[in-house]
Amino acid sequence: MTDAEQREGARQFYNKWHGKGNEDEDARSYWIDVMQNILGVPNATDYLNFEKKVKINGNTKKIDVYVPETQILIEQKSLGIPLDKRIKQSDGAELTPYEQAKRYNEELIHDEKARWIITSNFSEIWIYNMNEPNPEPIKLFLEEIPNKYPLLEILVSQKIKKLSEEMELSIKAGDIVAELYNAFLSQYENPNDPNSLKSLNMLCVRLVFCLYAEDAGLFGRRKMFHDYLEKYDVDECREKLIKLFQVLDQNPEKGERDKYLKEDLREFPYVNGGLFKDEDIEIPPFTPEIKKILLENASEDFDWSKISPTIFGAVFESTLNPETRRNGGMHYTSVENIHKVIDPLFMDSLEDEFNHIIYENALSQNEYKKEELDREKELNDEFHQAMLIEDMHIRLQKIADIKRRSEQLKYKKSGLSKRRNASINERIKELEAFHNKLSNIKFLDPACGSGNFLTESYISLRRLENRVLSEIRDIKTGISSNTDVIGQISFTDMSSASDNPIKVSISNFYGIEINDFAVTVGKTALWIAESQMMKETENILHMNLDFLPLKTNAGIHEGNALLIDWNDVISSTELTYIMGNPPFIGARKMDKDPTIPKENRHQKKDMEIVFGKIKGLGNLDYVSAWYKKAADYVKNTSITCAFVSTNSITQGEQPAILWDYLFNQGIIINFAYKTFRWDSEAKLKAHVHCVIIGFSYINTLNKTIYDNGNTHSATNINGYLIDFDNIHIESRRTPLYNVPIIAMGNQPIDDGNYLFTEAEMKDFIKKEPQSEKYFRPWYGADEFLKNSPRYCLWLGECTPDELVKMPHCLKRVENVQKYRLESDRASTNKLADKPTRFQTENMPKGNYIVIPEVSSEKRRIIPMGYMDDTVLCSNKLRLMPNAELYHFSILQSNIHMAWMRVVCGRLESRYDYSINIVYNNFPWPELTDEVKKNLSATAQLIIDARNANKNSSLKNMYIPLLMPVELKRAHDQNNVAVMKAYGFKTNLTEEECVVELMKMYKEKASN
Repeated sequence: MTDAEQREGARQFYNKWHGKGNEDEDARSYWIDVMQNILGVPNATDYLNFEKKVKINGNTKKIDVYVPETQILIEQKSLGIPLDKRIKQSDGAELTPYEQAKRYNEELIHDEKARWIITSNFSEIWIYNMNEPNPEPIKLFLEEIPNKYPLLEILVSQKIKKLSEEMELSIKAGDIVAELYNAFLSQYENPNDPNSLKSLNMLCVRLVFCLYAEDAGLFGRRKMFHDYLEKYDVDECREKLIKLFQVLDQNPEKGERDKYLKEDLREFPYVNGGLFKDEDIEIPPFTPEIKKILLENASEDFDWSKISPTIFGAVFESTLNPETRRNGGMHYTSVENIHKVIDPLFMDSLEDEFNHIIYENALSQNEYKKEELDREKELNDEFHQAMLIEDMHIRLQKIADIKRRSEQLKYKKSGLSKRRNASINERIKELEAFHNKLSNIKFLDPACGSGNFLTESYISLRRLENRVLSEIRDIKTGISSNTDVIGQISFTDMSSASDNPIKVSISNFYGIEINDFAVTVGKTALWIAESQMMKETENILHMNLDFLPLKTNAGIHEGNALLIDWNDVISSTELTYIMGNPPFIGARKMDKDPTIPKENRHQKKDMEIVFGKIKGLGNLDYVSAWYKKAADYVKNTSITCAFVSTNSITQGEQPAILWDYLFNQGIIINFAYKTFRWDSEAKLKAHVHCVIIGFSYINTLNKTIYDNGNTHSATNINGYLIDFDNIHIESRRTPLYNVPIIAMGNQPIDDGNYLFTEAEMKDFIKKEPQSEKYFRPWYGADEFLKNSPRYCLWLGECTPDELVKMPHCLKRVENVQKYRLESDRASTNKLADKPTRFQTENMPKGNYIVIPEVSSEKRRIIPMGYMDDTVLCSNKLRLMPNAELYHFSILQSNIHMAWMRVVCGRLESRYDYSINIVYNNFPWPELTDEVKKNLSATAQLIIDARNANKNSSLKNMYIPLLMPVELKRAHDQNNVAVMKAYGFKTNLTEEECVVELMKMYKEKASN
């Protein structure tokens, strides 16, 4: 973001938050706004850890906001609460917000200790520098933010700033490509012809490469492509562009070029790599608009050399093929999210190995990163202090000095002890061995799309290689990186000038992609990445390297990854890692896209080919086929894999199908990210809830679970991503324990003929008064939660003599019969024989508990309640007849909710309460009469608290922010009583509760 954009964002921030702010309701939005709209950080939720857990005196507390990247702890209070006021805590201590934050900070591990503590009440932000012995807060008032917003930049590391700038550039590049695409599209004779569209895609890729090549200096001088086209009239541009493409594919050293070429073409280098291969692609005539976009918007006004190939590949493809992306189920991946996959898969261990070679003390990667972060923060501190200097002239001088020293900082003494005991030859030998190791690592992304996983992996590996080359240079030349000035000694002192020291090649990166255009984009993105990384190597080693002609090519293959043998792409005996994010298509959504002709729908057939006759196949998401295919491919190898997936493969029915199969094959989960929101870099945002699962046949000792910013080691990671044995909760028709059976409510199959709003019912009764006694309140999940019933005309027990006297009712019956007869389903046709009855009828006598089938994940508790036989419930409610109050107590407890959250299915992200999975497998404790009495009492407290607020709906009552105090207190008392009934400690975390329940389930299910 530019300064002007930041200032405008800060002004809008002030307008939005002036005079408002509730700690529970608004804290997330407030700090996401700061990051995104003032500091320009995309995907702010990737960097902000909300409600990070910390133990205080044995009790679990939650930090409002924690920023791991910059180690900032934020304690948020509501508007109007003074930031120097002492507030009574749950343990009786009276603390100011800063003291409260400091107490949390003392319990964090060393690497997480806050570098800064921030307290806020929405109208004020107080910033404490924790490097000072007794820090005094820097106070920033809301109305000052438009002028003093740079003070907030402590929230953002240089790495995040760089990603933000790269994203802005890449998205702007996508906008330019979209302009070009639309302008060219209108010029095609038949814009809907698939061959024309394929040509247009290829044309755009070639143009982008030319624009990048001239800005990056690959063509020899900047704006060379621009100058070539600029001198020709619009009607000549098409012909000249075709000729240029031909020349770029001709090798002058092999005599392929016309020796009489004009100078303006002869100066262009040979590109190679197949990008400009002589293919019969259709290029339409230019227009003045096309020439203007290409030479002004895309050339004079934009520097393509600064784009991120990782981000741009995805943006490019989504810009040109949004339908392909949606239909294929693919989602666009942020750089930060890619690193959630590749860092634990391979980068963390490679970084650690490199640091072990370089430093005397075997520093971990985290320690190394922390050291670099400390150096960066040193200057950040000075910068923010300089911003407080009132004299503008002095302030600007101070800032200029800080910027100068920032450039020198990378050459200052690192504070890490370099290895000195080992001989020079020994150190060089270790580094060269490590260098060779990097050059031999091979990667496969079997659903690579535009190649962003491959591209970011290549960039990360090349940057590590550059550090290796730099270290070898320092050792061989005797120049230490601890000196303030690096000597101008080139790498050629160690090798001949003709040698290229770069060993990590894009030819070690393989992909499979079903879309031909995405294949081209992916290859081009890797070429751009290769060019950029070669430039970084040149700057480090002070030598010139030739990028063109292209000497390497990524092994990205076009094809359906589920149908081809991956060994045909690269043999499993050569491969090291598999990663990616295969298509996100749910089990019920496969082959349902109406925009794809039926003959081209293949997902279900793919699944059958991959899995064969596996029980429950129809319940598996499409992504599961990649897990099965990968597991088969890597068997008897040391290859490790990591895929991004929708979290549905770890919930509901799928774990018992997919993971039971994979674990039986010998697959082991080595690391996992539990559910988090996966955001996109493209304009068509993809907000899905995902998990990341790293797996192999290698039983690593150090297994890791990442959960909402927290990291912990695990002994075993099961299919629910819980540190416990590999158990699977299978669909069960009856309860595992001796508890009441529950079933779904009534399902009419009536085309709406028997259901009425209150107004419609009253109008109907006016026309047919005899019908009044046949109407009953009707509750589905929505009506129950809103306490707003509809009404059902229940004629199932109406005699023919009564019905014939009610012509309006009779008409409804006739409509239902007709609707059922016209159905494509035989079972519905048969139901036409009894049109006054429902397909499913469940009408318990007396009182019974009702459970909504689907409920918002924003509620920590699924609100359940009681109904009686005066009402009818739809199939969207689960009904439990013969229920006692103690049953209600346990079902509404945090223990049952914890179990539900782990094993239930999801509808989007909402809870889908399954009878056969959640309820029928739920472990119940053995209860004495005394315990049942206690639980009944706490259940009644919940009911009484609801009745005290009977003018509010359950839907609103159970929003955490709005929950009435007495209702929250009642649930807290009930939770304690249920925990005691199970014999659990009352301070167990949710996951610890689930582990205990899984132990009970395993013991019961095995008997």
